Amino acid sequence: MPLLAHPPAPATSAADERLRWVERIARLMDSQFRLPGTRFRFGLDPLLGLVPIVGDLSTTAVSVALLLTMLRHGASGAVVVRMALNILLDTVVGAIPILGNLFDFAYKSNERNVALLRRHYAEGRHSGSGKGLIALILIAFLALAGLVAWGSVVLLSWVWQYFAAQPGLSA
Repeated sequence: MPLLAHPPAPATSAADERLRWVERIARLMDSQFRLPGTRFRFGLDPLLGLVPIVGDLSTTAVSVALLLTMLRHGASGAVVVRMALNILLDTVVGAIPILGNLFDFAYKSNERNVALLRRHYAEGRHSGSGKGLIALILIAFLALAGLVAWGSVVLLSWVWQYFAAQPGLSA
């Protein structure tokens, strides 16, 4: 009997009780709702992305929580890096006004990450905790959040000084 190069992928990873909620949250964020009369699906991610700054940060936080859960349950470092890149792309492009909102409707990073995890499990490579990688990713995301906060303060300070210097704009 010939050996298969790759075992067949399971129908869903819902059989794994530890990660069932990851699939539910990914679906809620990316494809919970359907536009009536079409096959187009969308989730909370693009809707929350319509709220400037807070919406994008909240969807990124949910994506990072999902990533950390997948990492705790055996995703390898290479898979986690690909997942983190999906989240980073979704966050960076999603932050661009108008274009980012359209991008959020089409690019479903959470479902892409669940599909990566399914393939990873199907290949039988799901072992280890990756605690060092979790720490590295948390530090990177905290540094990114710090840079965004610093940039926001600098921008608001510049805008404040600009309007304060205009003689006809003060009350």
